[in-house]
Amino acid sequence: MVVGEIAEDKDIVVIGGGPGGYHAAIRAANLGRQVTLIEREDLGGTCLHKGCIPSKVFTHFAQEFKKTKHLKEMGMEFGEVKANLATLQQYKNKKITQLRTGIESLCKSNQVEIVKGSASFLSESRVGVEHGHEFSLFNFKEAIVATGGDFHYPGGVKFAADRILKEREIFQLGEIPGELIVYGADYISLEIASVFSILGSNVTLIFHEESAFDSSIKKELYRQFKKQKINVIRTAILQTASETDGLVRVKVKKDNGEIVSIEGTHFVTSGQVKPNLPELGLDRLPLNITERGYIETDPGGRTSIPHIWAIGDVTEGPSLAVKAIKQGKAAAEAIAGGQVEVDLQFVPTVVQMSPPIACAGLTEEEARGEGYSVTVSENPVRGNGYAQLTGEKDGFVKVVSDRDTDMILGIHMMGVGAAELVTSGMLGLEMAARDEDFRFPLYPHPSMNESILEAVEGLKGDAVHMPPRKKELAR
Repeated sequence: MVVGEIAEDKDIVVIGGGPGGYHAAIRAANLGRQVTLIEREDLGGTCLHKGCIPSKVFTHFAQEFKKTKHLKEMGMEFGEVKANLATLQQYKNKKITQLRTGIESLCKSNQVEIVKGSASFLSESRVGVEHGHEFSLFNFKEAIVATGGDFHYPGGVKFAADRILKEREIFQLGEIPGELIVYGADYISLEIASVFSILGSNVTLIFHEESAFDSSIKKELYRQFKKQKINVIRTAILQTASETDGLVRVKVKKDNGEIVSIEGTHFVTSGQVKPNLPELGLDRLPLNITERGYIETDPGGRTSIPHIWAIGDVTEGPSLAVKAIKQGKAAAEAIAGGQVEVDLQFVPTVVQMSPPIACAGLTEEEARGEGYSVTVSENPVRGNGYAQLTGEKDGFVKVVSDRDTDMILGIHMMGVGAAELVTSGMLGLEMAARDEDFRFPLYPHPSMNESILEAVEGLKGDAVHMPPRKKELAR
């Protein structure tokens, strides 16, 4: 390693080029600052290359594959439909390349300087960047830490190429598993189970804990598992997973102490995300770290060192790109003197399984626990005309409301288009909307949007396509 003796002066240094980092860099450049973005691999980070985009290529493929039966029913004629994962991998890689090139072009057009290498803090105002045998020194005025997180996995797992896999590796397969065992309770595990079940795998899904969904979502989720012939083992802790003679053998321990053994051709487990901090040299700085090992920040992303900021998976909160993106833009605006903050109260939960799930706000159980006088309404998707003609009749929209104020507390939905439809729910929650605010606008017809309208109308028994609510007896 050759160490340079001269340090270059920089304005803003962003460490990490994932969703949070590159959004922060471009936004800061928009605001007139000179930005240096340091990334040790490729721009786009884990989200683009290993996580969000690869997984959504597979979920989109599975959803389209599932539609072929309905299209034949409508009169579309084609031969036998097969899932070719080798071709899908080529498509996935092409899209990743296109998206990465787009990010690179955006950075270039915004005059964001890209530096390749691994950065570490040498002091409160200096970072070193190592790239192969080269080492550069940068003095900075402001720094944004956006190094993301990495997955850590349960013990007892002997990972093996093509058979015992981490959640990101399964989206690199060139063949459909015959018998797939999935261990996890997060959105990634649900998507994996749903995708490969649709594509022809016999799937066993092992939950190590109950999900945090609203009770109605849970009920429908298990109904969908049964419909898709996904075998579910609930609240069981993984003991071992190993491969012998082309077969995977998994042992789990259930709540009652029973040891259950399962065999399959493939096993995949979802890990727990922990922040990428060990190699950053933070021990050289008087930086406050939380008890859970995250960088402590204020609502704008500022750390205990006023000119150092942190965003994304290195901070407390859900490990989601949506959080990192919001925090990245907010940090850039705060550095430029703006009065900003990030409120994570209404972070949407989205699962792109089939049918998709999207939720925001309080569940019915949480609302009751917080002392609200709760009213709920569920509108089944099968009552929606557009759902009927498209053949997408599974799911529902549930609205949780406070009876005393009519304020909407939560929206939970399962069905085609849920990830897009939940946005109107998010806007309502952020604006403290009441049911009349959702009922007043005109909704396009026919469309899935009408399911939200009727769910809200159902709070007071006014929905046309739902059975009348039982009237409460006067006291």
